[in-house]
Amino acid sequence: MAKNKRLASAYNAFDRTKTYSLAEAVKIVKGNARAKFDETVEFSMNLGIDPRHADQMVRGLIGLPNGTGKTLRVGVFARGAKAEEAQAAGADVVGAEDLAEKVQAGEIAFDRCIATPDMMALVGRLGKILGPRGLMPNPKLGTVTMDVKGAITAAKAGQVEFRAEKAGIIHAGIGKASFDEDKLIENIRALTDAVQKAKPAGAKGTYLQKAALSSSQGPGVRIDVSSLTAVAAE
Repeated sequence: MAKNKRLASAYNAFDRTKTYSLAEAVKIVKGNARAKFDETVEFSMNLGIDPRHADQMVRGLIGLPNGTGKTLRVGVFARGAKAEEAQAAGADVVGAEDLAEKVQAGEIAFDRCIATPDMMALVGRLGKILGPRGLMPNPKLGTVTMDVKGAITAAKAGQVEFRAEKAGIIHAGIGKASFDEDKLIENIRALTDAVQKAKPAGAKGTYLQKAALSSSQGPGVRIDVSSLTAVAAE
């Protein structure tokens, strides 16, 4: 009941038919984040692409300048010295066949998966489990690498993976409601810039079509796209 009242109050705090500048949207979302926990601020973009076509897929990694406020659990598939390097760098789980068995049993205690190239024959067998969860290591994203320490450090520092869903929507947590407004704005613009740079050659027409911002338990606020692209294009 309290949650419903809070949501109703949040909806009354702004005009749902209007699009707001990025700064205005951030102010509204922060003001409406009144849950008893530090809500995640979530940013979404509708892109003018059809991800069903291989030449229109949008995917990448971006290290947000102010982090996400979330502690990312990192799992690493490695052996020997590289496994030791992973443990020393702060990986949450490290292993080879033993880790693969845990994954097959449904025990997935990580949010980002990193693997050394020699482990991909093993990790490849886990594709049906890791793939749908967006956890499959990928050399293009820097998660299949010999620089295990660098990959772990980047992940722990607030690196966000973005990937267009079937409807051409990209959705990512870009910080916490407790973040200062300028830090949230900086993170959103960094993500927007990365998505712009990842524009596929096959994309036709308007690329960045719509954008919205919300908190975990708050309503979505529509953003004027020009307030994103003006900075991204500078």
